[in-house]
Amino acid sequence: MELAKPRIDVGLFTINLEAMLDFWQNEVGIPFDHMLPLGNGLQQHRHDLLGSVLKINHARNELPALAPSGYRELLIAREGLSRPRSLTDPDGNRVTLVPPGLYGITRIGLRLGVRDVNAHRRFYAIALGLPDVPEQGGDSFYCGDSVILLEKARDAVPDLPFEGPGWRYITIQIRDVDREHAAILARGGTEGRPPQTLGKVARISFIRDPDGNWIEMSQRASLVGALPEQAD
Repeated sequence: MELAKPRIDVGLFTINLEAMLDFWQNEVGIPFDHMLPLGNGLQQHRHDLLGSVLKINHARNELPALAPSGYRELLIAREGLSRPRSLTDPDGNRVTLVPPGLYGITRIGLRLGVRDVNAHRRFYAIALGLPDVPEQGGDSFYCGDSVILLEKARDAVPDLPFEGPGWRYITIQIRDVDREHAAILARGGTEGRPPQTLGKVARISFIRDPDGNWIEMSQRASLVGALPEQAD
């Protein structure tokens, strides 16, 4: 993939906004950037996560009671640490501060619990074309300078809907959504949603991994310039 930004963004959903903002801004120390209204009772509170974006999507209405997605834990490199420091946010989402370099992480990593590690290795290496982290034995992949770590999870639930409590998706910023979306499907990826244009802000699509976890592909105008005219 031709990345427009050399790292992933991470999105979660919550109905517990005030406690979540207090935890992420004050306990973890992630600075707030701005709020983006999404419609349908959703507001996205965007935070600067070492160059990535932490997207705290606040739902005005109750979220469906769903099992956790495969995205199990956010890992954040933090200078001055000699060993990992594990935390849990008010909704029970796991976050661990790690010494820079652990697992190959220099900024952020995301731990992914999957039913079939080999199927996900093929997906990340072939469908997405990401390089592996050499010292991790083929179970971790770089997306820019972000790290995705695979682990076997017997409780992984496949094909969950997009909106639900907790970690639900990652975003990869690329230069041409239509080209990359088609190429990923041709290499064996599964479509979540076809490309669509969001005004003058971005053109996005969704891919799903072998367990159905959601991956947003985003061609954001602020990163790549004006969007091409599209007939959706």
